[in-house]
Amino acid sequence: MINRGRYRLFADPAFEVSSRALDVVGGSLVIDMLGLLTLDWNALWDWQSTPRDFSASDFAKLRGSGVDVFHPAVEPNDEDAHTSCLRWMAGWNHLLHGRPDAFVRIDAAADMARAKEEKKVGVLLGFQCSDHFRTSADVALFHGLGQRVSQLTYNERNRLGSGCESTHLENTAAGLTAFGGEIVAAMNRCGMAIDVSHCGDRTSLDAVAASQKPVLITHANCRSLVAHPRCKPDEVIRKMAAGGGVMGITVVPAFVRQGRPASLNDVLDHFDHAARLVGVEHVGLGSDADVDTLDPRTRTIRPRYRVQGMEPARRVFELTDGLLRRGYRTAALEGILGGNFRRALAEIWG
Repeated sequence: MINRGRYRLFADPAFEVSSRALDVVGGSLVIDMLGLLTLDWNALWDWQSTPRDFSASDFAKLRGSGVDVFHPAVEPNDEDAHTSCLRWMAGWNHLLHGRPDAFVRIDAAADMARAKEEKKVGVLLGFQCSDHFRTSADVALFHGLGQRVSQLTYNERNRLGSGCESTHLENTAAGLTAFGGEIVAAMNRCGMAIDVSHCGDRTSLDAVAASQKPVLITHANCRSLVAHPRCKPDEVIRKMAAGGGVMGITVVPAFVRQGRPASLNDVLDHFDHAARLVGVEHVGLGSDADVDTLDPRTRTIRPRYRVQGMEPARRVFELTDGLLRRGYRTAALEGILGGNFRRALAEIWG
């Protein structure tokens, strides 16, 4: 323990966090709406094929991050997205069902609280593209397998709509397709959350207008601060919030700052902008990273995830401390850390 209410964490004498930040994180249900268990895909495939290989140290690292529920979504990168996603779901379910001592699969809002109460790792299954839906009937199929979130498009245009890196005309003028509208309706019916994080601006707006339930931006930042196509313009953020949705702020430097290295304060600026724009109740966390971003070959932080003043394994604590310094109250922080996404997901899932 350090004087003046500050504590050392992770056995690191150089890292201190306020006692109030520890209390807020400990008292919150922390949800990372794009939080990966690991960026080491070989390790993940090993866990999924042989669940007992998920070790006590692996578990301790995830629990020590402060995150209670992870949403480890990926985009299908196979020509046959349907088959690829069936394999992904089978692998996840083999791991989660094989290690009930460590994991809780999040199927309903109550499961999130249960994961925290039982001191386990909650895993919310989803994908960063909906190419695996061949017809609207596939939405119910994947919902039955445990999928609870689906991003409509990845970066490029697909059968549902335009991605953020589609041509300028497609991004701004060509929105949700007729098939995309069918999928949105099917997701509303079965209770699957619609994510537009990588969608183009017009597709994002169309999805919010078409959906009868809140639409999420699980991981993006504010284009008013960073002129990157993966960041969301104020118009999209406003429409998303008006429909009851929540936006998760990412810590990926490319979406945090341009022109110089990104810092912790730059990340906090995105939380501030979104909160001022639409209200703190529509802001959350979507890191778009795993807990430590270490390259398994070098055991150093991957360059594309380096944020000055923020250690990835401690980000939840450092973000909380930073937001406290900026005047955020405990209730607001509990919402940002997970309460806001929990509220929206409970409404979506019914």
